[in-house]
Amino acid sequence: MNNNLIFRLDGVSLIIYLALVCFGLINIYSTSYSEEVLPLWNLGSPIGKQFWFFVISLCLMPIVLFIKPNFFDHLSYLFYGISILSLVGLFVLGQTISGATSWYILGGFSLQPSEFAKITTILVVALTLSNIQSDIKSRQTLLKLILFISIPILLIILQPDAGSALVFLGLFFVLIREGLDLRIFYLGLGMISIFIFTLLFDPLWVSISCLILILIGYLIIKNNQQRTPRNPFIVLIGLCVLFSYSANFIFHSVFEQRHRDRFNIILGLETDTKGIGYNINQSKIAIGSGGFSGKGFLNGTQTKGGFVPEQHTDYIFTTIGEEWGFLGSSVVIILFTTLICRILLRAERHNTTFPRAYSYGFASMLFVHFFVNVGMTLGLVPTVGIPLPFISYGGSSLLAFSLMFFIYLNFDANRLS
Repeated sequence: MNNNLIFRLDGVSLIIYLALVCFGLINIYSTSYSEEVLPLWNLGSPIGKQFWFFVISLCLMPIVLFIKPNFFDHLSYLFYGISILSLVGLFVLGQTISGATSWYILGGFSLQPSEFAKITTILVVALTLSNIQSDIKSRQTLLKLILFISIPILLIILQPDAGSALVFLGLFFVLIREGLDLRIFYLGLGMISIFIFTLLFDPLWVSISCLILILIGYLIIKNNQQRTPRNPFIVLIGLCVLFSYSANFIFHSVFEQRHRDRFNIILGLETDTKGIGYNINQSKIAIGSGGFSGKGFLNGTQTKGGFVPEQHTDYIFTTIGEEWGFLGSSVVIILFTTLICRILLRAERHNTTFPRAYSYGFASMLFVHFFVNVGMTLGLVPTVGIPLPFISYGGSSLLAFSLMFFIYLNFDANRLS
C-alpha cells in the first residue's frame, strides 16, 4: 500500500461527506429543539445519539482507510452471510417499531441490520462480477447475481419494510455497467410502466397500446434486417398482456392498504389531505413556505409546530426547505449530485472490476436513497420511508453509509492506474 495514502484520498468527496453530515446534525437539532438546552453529546436526545454515531464513524474511518483493499474481497462472502443471518434473526430477537420488525435494541441504541446488508450485498455483487469467467449475460452468472440481490430484498419485505427493500434494486445499474443486456432493463422499465398505466386506464386499452407499440417495433427491426425472429416478439406480447391483467391483482392482493393509498394519491386517483395524504400535504406546505432564502435556522413554523410527522428522519428535507429555502435545498441537491457523479467518474479509472463495481454499487445506492427521499417530500413518488443519507436521523443509516463511503475512499486511494 502506498505510504502516501492520506495524500491520495479523494479530498473533494471527503469535504462533501463532512458538509452533508454536519448540515444533517444542524437540521436534526432544529427538528428536536426545545426550550430545555441539552449538551450536544447528551444521549437522551436525537441530536445527541446522531452526534455519537458520527463520532463512532470518524473513529472507524482510519481503520477502514488503512486496511488493504484485498481484505474486502477475501471476506465479502463471510460478511454477506453474517448480514443475512442478522436479518433472519430479527424474526426471533428483533423489536417492532412503527409496524416493522427491523431493529435490534442494544443498550438503549437501536441497530437496523438492513442498513449494513446494503454494504455486504454491494461487496458480494462486486466480487461475483470480478470472479466470473464467462460473460455476465450467461444464465448461470445472471441467476447467481439476482439471487444475491433478491435474498435481502425478500427478508426485508417480510419485516415488512418495503422502502429499505426497494433501494437494493439500484444494484441493477451495476449489472448494466458490467455488461447486462439492456433489453432486460428495458423489459423491467416496460413492466413498471404497464403497472402504472393499468392503474390509470382499463387493462384492455393498455394491452392494445402495448400490442401496437410492439408491432411497430417489429416492423422497424424487420425493415433493417433481412431475417427477424418472431418468437421473442410473441413472448413479449404475451408478457405484456398477462401483466396488464395481473397488475390490478398484484396491486390489490400483494400491496398493503397504506401502500395502495399512497400510490392512489401520487397518481391523482384520490385526494386526502387529512388522512394518508397528510404527510405529503404538510411536507409541500413546509417546503413551499421557505421561499427563496428560507425562514432561518430555528425559525421554521411548520417544523416548530410539529406539523410534519417523522421530520427528523424520512422528512428532514422539509426542514431544509422551510428554514434554508430554495438556496439551501439547491445546495444539498448539488452536493449529492456532485458526490454521485464524482464517484462514478473516479470508478471508471479503476483497471479491475471489483473496486469499479463496488463504487458503482455505492453510487447507485446513494442515488436511489437521495432521489426517492427528496421525491417523496415533494410528492413526486409514493412515501416509502427511507432516510436521506448522511442527513436524516438514524445511527444505523449514518454508520452504514459512512462505512460505504470509507471503503470507496480506500479503493480510490489504492487505485493502480
